[in-house]
Amino acid sequence: MENIQKFLNYLKYQKNFSDHTIKNYEIDIKAFYTFIKNQDINTENIRKYLKELYDKKYKNKTISRKVSALKSYFKYLESEDIIKENPMSIISNPKIEKTLPNYLNYDDLEKLLNFPDQNKKEGLRDALILEMLYSLGCRVSELTNIKTKDIDFKDRKILILGKGNKERYVYYGTKCENILEKYLKKESHEYLLTNKHGNKLNERIVRKIVDDNARKAGLEVHVTPHTLRHTYATHLLNDGADLKSVSDLLGHENLSTTQIYTHISNERLREVYLKAHPRARK
Repeated sequence: MENIQKFLNYLKYQKNFSDHTIKNYEIDIKAFYTFIKNQDINTENIRKYLKELYDKKYKNKTISRKVSALKSYFKYLESEDIIKENPMSIISNPKIEKTLPNYLNYDDLEKLLNFPDQNKKEGLRDALILEMLYSLGCRVSELTNIKTKDIDFKDRKILILGKGNKERYVYYGTKCENILEKYLKKESHEYLLTNKHGNKLNERIVRKIVDDNARKAGLEVHVTPHTLRHTYATHLLNDGADLKSVSDLLGHENLSTTQIYTHISNERLREVYLKAHPRARK
């Protein structure tokens, strides 16, 4: 278990993975060791483990996540010379169908963003969290790590520390600016978002805040911080932003990661065509 902890520390301090992702890695790796017990860790036994997952009717997406966690873990052990051979080197991820990320339409988005009561302390904080997740398009881990000193109030931009400790600037508009200024008149700490003790707000609390506000606002879809990130990207592309710019704003390493949003935009164009073009209507 010592090696697992070393790996988790590596993900946290060197790769800057979110607490949520690290926890999932830990669960997946420990589940594998529970299955293996005293057996040798080799390709044959790994295949037996995967067969058990299939037999238990796990979805391909879930199995792929578990395989990816084990691949990263054993690759780390190999790079640190803790093991000589990587038993995952010839194991492939199962094919999974690409599902379009869920996003909010404009009506639901406005309903959510306008729901918190900004005249109350917690309501103002919630309004800022929701507005920033949508205005910045950042990951929840990036949001919780924002320090007040990272904000350039003049140019309305914020320095974000992304995956792999890569820095990028994200921008915000006047609506976000108004809430931010209102919030900072009441709260001023090292980290922008804090709990009642002045400590950095953790990701779990932010997820709960988003979920609670969405339910209370009457939204019928499940909303997470990532839903607002998807919404940010989709709305930018729908309104004419180019793919490369959106990719840079999102902090994606590869343009292919961003391309899934073009499918959403294309579907939107299809809907517009079918609704508006005389020859498309029956």
